[in-house]
Amino acid sequence: MTGLIDGSLSTLAPIFSVAVATHRPHYAFFAGLATAIGAGVSMAFSEGLSDTGEFTGRGNPVLRGAITGVGTFLGGILHTLPFLLTDYRAALVAAVIVIGFELITLAIIRWRFFQTGFARSIASIALAGAIIAAVGAALGGAAGGG
Repeated sequence: MTGLIDGSLSTLAPIFSVAVATHRPHYAFFAGLATAIGAGVSMAFSEGLSDTGEFTGRGNPVLRGAITGVGTFLGGILHTLPFLLTDYRAALVAAVIVIGFELITLAIIRWRFFQTGFARSIASIALAGAIIAAVGAALGGAAGGG
């Protein structure tokens, strides 16, 4: 779950920054791809190296790291894929739709498996996503994008 949330949220700023700054969807795609891969590797190592599992009983660190890394990559790559579209506006709209789907899915998972209220989950995840995407878009605008 940590990987999915981290990947879904942490990759938003670079993708939207590059998209808004350049208006070139393929540039945003490669920024998102690099960010998803980098975040996945980072989270895999962070999780795997943070705890041997001996004292906490959290299980094998390599397996935990792999699961977290793959989850992070998946969370980041899904809203990157719309930037394979060649039309800037269509890519942005598709990415926002995918992000909405991701955030609702994360809230459902938190509600179903972690007994967190659905409204609270969607509000907190959507707020974080909106802040991160707005920061990315603002930085892209400051870099000269429209």
